[in-house]
Amino acid sequence: MMPRLKEIYYKEIQPELKTQFGFKNLYMGPKIKKVVLNMGLGLDGNDNKILKSCEEDLAKITGQKPVLTKFKKSVANFKTRKGSNAGLKVTLRKNKMYEFIDRLVNIALPRIKDFRGLSPKGFDEFGNYTFGVKEHIIFPEVSFDRADKVRGLDITIVINSKDKKHSYALLDKMNFPFIKKGDN
Repeated sequence: MMPRLKEIYYKEIQPELKTQFGFKNLYMGPKIKKVVLNMGLGLDGNDNKILKSCEEDLAKITGQKPVLTKFKKSVANFKTRKGSNAGLKVTLRKNKMYEFIDRLVNIALPRIKDFRGLSPKGFDEFGNYTFGVKEHIIFPEVSFDRADKVRGLDITIVINSKDKKHSYALLDKMNFPFIKKGDN
C-alpha cells in the first residue's frame, strides 16, 4: 500500500509545483531523495547499555536498524578517540521516508513543548533542509518512562531541487510548520 503522503505528493503537490514554477514537465520539480537521522552520543557512546537503549529508541522511531558511527580522528578538547563510538545514524528512503515525514509533521512536531515553528533558515545552497529536535521522546513510539535520558536528534531532508525556493515550497506544501514572516 502506498503511504498517504506519497500519494498526496504525486496527485496534488507535484502538479501544483509544476504550475507554480512553470516547469515543462512534472519531473523537473523538487523531490525528496532521502531523510537522514543522526543521534550523537558524546561520552555515553562507550557505555554499551546506553548505546543499546539509544539504538532501540531510534529503531522504534524509524522502523529501521541504526548504524553505529565512529570518530574519524582524536580531539583532546572533546575527549574523543579515533575509532570510538560517536553516535547512531539512520537513512530512510522510499516508502519508509514518506511515512516518517508524515508522522514527524502531523504527530511529533506538534508535541514539542512551546513549539513556534521550524526556521526557514535551515536550507543549504543545494536545497537540503536540516533541523534539530532536542527531545527524542516527542515520537509516540518511544516510551517516556523507559527512556533513561532525553536525547537530541538531527534530521536532514535531502531534496533533489535546483533552488532553495523550490525546496521550501515543497516542504511548505507538505505542511511543514515553518515560521512565517511577521509571526512572533
